[in-house]
Amino acid sequence: MMPKTKIYPLSILFLLFLCCWLPSRGQIVLKDKKYHVETKIFSQTDSNTLKLDIYYRGELNEPKPTVLFVFGGGFVTGRRDSKLFDQYFNTLIEHNYKVVSVDYRLGLKGKKFPTAFNTSSLKSAIDTATTDVFNATNYLIKNAKTLGIDTAMIILSGSSAGAITALNADYNKRNASLLAAKLPLKFQYKGVISFAGAILSYKGAPKYAIPPAPTMLFHGTADKLVPYNKVRLLNRGFFGSKYLARVFKKNNYPYYFQYVQDMGHEIAGSPMTENLPDILWFIDQYIIKQKHYFMEVDFKDADKKRTFSIPKSFKK
Repeated sequence: MMPKTKIYPLSILFLLFLCCWLPSRGQIVLKDKKYHVETKIFSQTDSNTLKLDIYYRGELNEPKPTVLFVFGGGFVTGRRDSKLFDQYFNTLIEHNYKVVSVDYRLGLKGKKFPTAFNTSSLKSAIDTATTDVFNATNYLIKNAKTLGIDTAMIILSGSSAGAITALNADYNKRNASLLAAKLPLKFQYKGVISFAGAILSYKGAPKYAIPPAPTMLFHGTADKLVPYNKVRLLNRGFFGSKYLARVFKKNNYPYYFQYVQDMGHEIAGSPMTENLPDILWFIDQYIIKQKHYFMEVDFKDADKKRTFSIPKSFKK
């Protein structure tokens, strides 16, 4: 059954998805001379060289909880060191976390955009990005001593397409999918922080074979790019934060869900500047202290205006 809310063709959505990220210029600037960044190659083939940046303070080999971040851009564009993440990364470093920002192959670049009846290219792009995140994770695990990675405290985070990838990565690992087979059997991500993400499932509503990592979800209720609730056609569906929060609540999985009334895909970026205390609290309480909290925050800023809207020409 398809949702009652108006859904725009996926080709239009991904063009808009791309346009949202075009202003993503500039490079991350470290705010303190005591902060450092090191770049490593974690995957290299004849056609692709994938890198990751490790942001930290102190000594590189000092073990610390690590936030593994995946950038957004509609699986068409984006960069791991975009200035969009400046404040987010610097705040995490300040509070003694490492941040690892990773490349991944852009699976929709140069490809036909998906349609409602043919999502194979979207699934392939998500699977490709997820595979690259698993390869980056493997690299961190294998080099944990020299890179100072606490492998029991790797937290996934992502924005937009990156949030989709982060959620799908934990979902694949918890369900022991073939994609996740390259990771150590006993390894699990410690948490997920998602800015406007969703899970793509070809097997009906998402179900976890074992409980997922504690998950923090941010989403705008008016998001037409990554579904706030769900887009479903028969057994295939794109399940957004509202739907996932319902799954977590029903099954007593710890979660934090902040839904921002009347805002759209701006919420793929705004929490990385406006909700930093909430994010730090989530990591401390849900992940480090392992509290079994179940929180939903209905947030609305009456003075805030949307910065992106779907052009009228697309609505005809």
